[in-house]
Amino acid sequence: MQDFYDHSEITTEPPEPDNAQYEAELDIQSMDELVHLFGVFDENLEILQAETNTQMKTSADSIRIAGAKEDVELAAQVLDRLLAMIRKGDTINRSRIRYAVDIAKDGNADMIEQIMGDVIAITNKGRQIKCKTLGQKKYVQALKEYDLVFGVGPAGTGKTFLAVAMAVLAFKNKEVNRIILTRPAVEAGEKLGFLPGDLQNKVDPYLRPLYDALHDFLGNETYKSLSERGAIEVAPLAYMRGRTLDDSFIILDEAQNTTVEQMKMFLTRLGNNSKAVITGDVTQIDLPRDTRSGLVDASRVLRDVEDIGIVTLSQKDVVRHQLVQKIIEAYEKAAAARQNDQQHGRRGNPRRGGKDAR
Repeated sequence: MQDFYDHSEITTEPPEPDNAQYEAELDIQSMDELVHLFGVFDENLEILQAETNTQMKTSADSIRIAGAKEDVELAAQVLDRLLAMIRKGDTINRSRIRYAVDIAKDGNADMIEQIMGDVIAITNKGRQIKCKTLGQKKYVQALKEYDLVFGVGPAGTGKTFLAVAMAVLAFKNKEVNRIILTRPAVEAGEKLGFLPGDLQNKVDPYLRPLYDALHDFLGNETYKSLSERGAIEVAPLAYMRGRTLDDSFIILDEAQNTTVEQMKMFLTRLGNNSKAVITGDVTQIDLPRDTRSGLVDASRVLRDVEDIGIVTLSQKDVVRHQLVQKIIEAYEKAAAARQNDQQHGRRGNPRRGGKDAR
């Protein structure tokens, strides 16, 4: 088993002839490592054991793992990588443990540190922003590599937040002169003019998530200063028509609520030395039933075009509360069951939304 690991001394004992249980042992450097790994009152230990289907016992200088051979090898790989992260000063929590196990189960245990360890950006308050999932890693890599990127996936996968982080980084590195963030205000339809207040008051409710992300990275004062001199612009999609956006990092959020015509309009705004990121969740379309989503259409039309990155995130990439993953998975199962019923001629209650409804 020694070939599997890079950081910790691991020894194994062969199973007894009449016993199917397998064991492995990892050396630890201090009791502090155990505290950081297993958490207060061993709350992380229970999760590790449950996720890997193993039993773990600790001593002053080692962790012993017991169970079926494949489970023990999986647990040892995960523990080895988590210990390496702890030694670099990273924090281990329950969501990170669960995702580390998922990564290892997919055969990518050697990427656990890389995925969770790379710092993308630092917020105004000094918090380091890192990729927490393999999907996020691929998404950020696409943002670095391509001038036009589609990030498609469920809520909570960090699509918008990571795009804003990369936009701020590009601006600070003087790769672009402006950051432009936009969303379609579908809920308001064509009635923004009838809402009370000036333009800013009218569009603020629809653009609030973008403001929040910008404030996280820039702080209120810097954001206000850059906004006043036009270096940052946050506006509804309708205000992009007729413009050519040069030297800009442009983010179109909630793109599932664009029409095909709006999406084409936006894509053709891209000017010289500009990057564009389009994010959305095709399971949360608010367009009228007979209107096709511009995001769904563009993902199909442009999928074979070179120099365009299309990254699809899943519930495994959700980094909010662990229940969000389970909620998304439950809805996906329900949607699959409805589709199966329809294919077999069984009609249920008609429901709006979802990719197939468009």
